[in-house]
Amino acid sequence: MSEKELNTYRLTSMEEPTDEMLSAIMKEAAEEASLSTAKALADYFKEISIMLQKKIAVL
Repeated sequence: MSEKELNTYRLTSMEEPTDEMLSAIMKEAAEEASLSTAKALADYFKEISIMLQKKIAVL
């Protein structure tokens, strides 16, 4: 299945997605979720590090 075919399909359409389409959609969603989670964790630990450095500087 081409990327163009996948991008033109909408889950709200009246036709059911094929197993191939559904698999591709779920794979893409999982990749985006993994990237989003990795960024959120990196931001979180960076903020914790900054807070720790500020706390150490005060002591």
